[in-house]
This record gives sequence, structure tokens and C-alpha cells, in this order.
Amino acid sequence: MCATKGGPVDVLAVGETMVVVTPEAGGRLVSGSRYLLRPGGAESNVAALLARLGHKAAWASALGADPLGDLVLDDLERHGVDVSLVRRDGQRPTAVYFKDPTPTGTRVYYYRGGSAASAISTADIVHWSAQPARLVHVSGITAALSEQTREATRALVRGAGLVSFDVNHRPQLWHGDAPEVLLDLAQDSDIVFVGRDEAERLWGTADAESVRALLDRPRYLVVKDAAIEAVSFTPTGVHRAPSAEVEVVDVVGAGDAFAAGWLSGFLDDRDETTRLRLGHYVAARVLESPSDFADLPPAGEILARL
Repeated sequence: MCATKGGPVDVLAVGETMVVVTPEAGGRLVSGSRYLLRPGGAESNVAALLARLGHKAAWASALGADPLGDLVLDDLERHGVDVSLVRRDGQRPTAVYFKDPTPTGTRVYYYRGGSAASAISTADIVHWSAQPARLVHVSGITAALSEQTREATRALVRGAGLVSFDVNHRPQLWHGDAPEVLLDLAQDSDIVFVGRDEAERLWGTADAESVRALLDRPRYLVVKDAAIEAVSFTPTGVHRAPSAEVEVVDVVGAGDAFAAGWLSGFLDDRDETTRLRLGHYVAARVLESPSDFADLPPAGEILARL
């Protein structure tokens, strides 16, 4: 049986992580700037934040057998994430992306074609799915990397026990079939996170209620409406929580942070209002950070402050 070095975990997150190249102190992507190298990936962001919140988290993926892959592993281990399931690929590289902060928002440039993670297969999923975990977290990004990863994502969503799925639509990665593929994956999942504007772009839905009418099978559906509110549809009813006011430094990673906060509350069996408040709190801390990550105390300390 496959198992991480620390045994059973609360969350197993599966998906690609790249190395992020970002200018220091919010500068532009220009000659002469100083740059920072950090890991950046939706699923590993969730795993790292959950580890900071006090949960056992593991991340499974493929990385190149290169220094950038070493950087990713070292950083995630430093945050307390179990990375013992990660496969190293000697033929394909670790992917990279660049952030370019501008006055109108951060632009992102990806260099991920042919990456190690784009070759994640159903055989990998079979291997990783044997890891004892209370829930598995994945996003729609993985399904967009290649035909192979799309089939692997379907196998994971349909074969794992309790599945958390973040739609995470990245238009530049898709070739026209995103609405159908992402809808099927969401409908097959137990917990689904989606942005209200993201759902409108994909499926033409106008509000949280129309998203729920379309996504009627997930047991838990959380619709995030940016700076306005988050709305969840659960077995106990419909719940709403206003977003926190925050001075935004960088929006990248905020959706992953919200998912981590909500999942922390779910794993600790908190009530739904508390889950949403935790989601907003963690998202706000990441919005205030120039990276996809923020140092956090354990969830219990956060709730005491709230």
C-alpha cells in the first residue's frame, strides 16, 4: 500500500507546481529588477496553508530532476507538507511562470509546455490514491495541462473517496472544451469551489443560485463573489458571509487560500458560517502578501481572534 512518510493525512493535494519568478517589492518585470524564486501551484498552495493551519497535508505531483524541482520540494517541506509521493522526471523539466505587477493588475506568463507534471498519468493516480487521506483536493488546472492529465484528473475525481474540486479555470490553457470538461468534473466531486464571475464566463450563470441550479450534485458548493461575499450551499442550507475589507497587494493565490481556510473548518467539523469566515480570513492574508502564501497561526488561534 502506498503511504506518505508520516502515515495517513487529512488532505492529499494533487496537481502541478511551478517555480514563480517575481520582482522584489512589487516591481515590474524589467531589466535590472531583482527577482525572487518561489513555488506556485494551486493545489500545493492549499496543502501548504492547511499545514500552517495545523492539519496533516501531503502533495503529490511530478517535478523535473532539476534544481527548480529541488526548490519546490524544499520550500513545501519547510511549510510542513509531506512530499514523499512526488515523482521526479529525468526527461521533462519543472515548469516556470513569471509575474509582472502593473498598475492595473498582475499579469502572468507561463512556461509549462512539456513539463514533468503534464505527463501525470492514470498510473500515477492509482499509486497516489492508495494514500490514506480524509479528502483529496484537485483543481481544473490539472485537467488542462494535456490529454493525459485530463484522463488522470477524471480517474482521481471518480475514484477517490471524498473529493474537493476547485474549478480554477485558466482560459489560456484550454482549447474550447473547458465548459463541458469542468462541469463534468465538478458534478462528480463532493466539494466544489468556483468564482461567481468564473462560472458566468464558463456557463453563463448570473448569480450563486443559478450556479447551484447547474451544479446540483456536489454535496457542498461554495461560490465566491470576489470582494462582495461567499455563498455556500450545504446539507444544512444556504449560507452567506461578506468578504473582508483588505488592501490588496496581489490577487494571485487568494482563491486557493479561501479553499484552504474553508477546508480547515470542514476538517475540524466547524459550522458553515465559521468555515466561510476562515476562508475569508486566509484569503485576506494572502491578498495582503506579494506571494501566493502567508504565514498563519493554527486555525484555533485564528478563530479566537475572530
